[in-house]
Amino acid sequence: MKVSRSFSRCLLLLLLLFVQKGYVASKPFTGTYGINYGRIADNIPSPNEVVRLLKAAKIKNVRIYDYDHSVLDAFKGSGLDLVIGLPNGMVKDLSNNPDHALTWVKDNVQSYLPSTHIVGIAVGNEVLGGGDLDLQTSLFPAIKNIYNATQKLNLDSIVQITTAHSQAVFGTSYPPSSCVFKQDVSQNMKKLLELFSQMGSPFCLNAYPFLAYMGSPDQIDINYALFNPTQGIYDEKTNLHYDNMLDAQIDAAYAALEDAGFGKMEVVVTETGWASHGDANEEAATLDNARTYNYNLRKRLAKRKGTPRRPKSMLKAYIFALFNENSKPGPTSERNFGLYKPDGSITYDIGFPPLKSSSSSSSLLSIKEIGAQSWHWSYISVLSSCVSMLFLFLRL
Repeated sequence: MKVSRSFSRCLLLLLLLFVQKGYVASKPFTGTYGINYGRIADNIPSPNEVVRLLKAAKIKNVRIYDYDHSVLDAFKGSGLDLVIGLPNGMVKDLSNNPDHALTWVKDNVQSYLPSTHIVGIAVGNEVLGGGDLDLQTSLFPAIKNIYNATQKLNLDSIVQITTAHSQAVFGTSYPPSSCVFKQDVSQNMKKLLELFSQMGSPFCLNAYPFLAYMGSPDQIDINYALFNPTQGIYDEKTNLHYDNMLDAQIDAAYAALEDAGFGKMEVVVTETGWASHGDANEEAATLDNARTYNYNLRKRLAKRKGTPRRPKSMLKAYIFALFNENSKPGPTSERNFGLYKPDGSITYDIGFPPLKSSSSSSSLLSIKEIGAQSWHWSYISVLSSCVSMLFLFLRL
């Protein structure tokens, strides 16, 4: 009986802690499909409309590139899992000032939990492999300071910290088994990977068969890039066959991780997509190719399977992007990666619904939204009931 009472008291304390904090440890990625909600535009729907669109499309995993409070407010009670971004422009400051990192996490993460379901912080984007050497050096201490801040605030088991890499961090990646990290990024990369291993974070990769094909259209079969039937490639070193380029790009990352001594680390694709329109020299950027790539990618992810090198590690990917963004710099293709047009209509049909006006929403949908908004209070109510039952048990 003493053992039962002691166990019950421990359980009671844990339940009280959860009720008091209102936090629930969560997985940073549900299922296999996610979306990047970029906002470099002056004509896209409001954050509240975007939430309705995402829920109608049943896309739960969402990444943004900043921490705009209008977006964080709109996502309150939505039930959607949100990864927020610390922009590159803030990395150097937070690398030098742990107090600033703590304040940033308090203001932009802790103060929004649990009603806004923030599951991750992406510190910088494609920093390693870029041209700013000072920024590259600042990335590790910035991530470390953010991580320490989450630990101090007891959020480290709730919010996962990552940073996304472009393929510029790799040397040769063909065949996939030959891939290693470039020598000029290997020192900074090794420190990051050691920290990620400690934190339990994945290696995040922005992988674009579109860009690879655009760089070598004479050497790459476009069907291989689009997931269409093709002979594919054969990696003699591993005896593995690849029928699509995305799998090969991911397995190249796994090969580089193994070479660096981190063979158990998961790879998550944080960006992939295909432009639906481009300049005269971007012939592959067509509506038909974009539809084919994203439709086939959606089917590929729905199979919930891994890559040839990691068949048991279910592939997870965030698609780039939710909207065409008219204010992005660069070639025309940069402004035309969206699954949706700025007015909320679909750019092409791969099975997602268009945005409907709020006036056309049914009362049933409103009831569902209300239910989603109160999910965390329901959870806390259940925990409170458990606490009450434990009190009664302890009085026996």
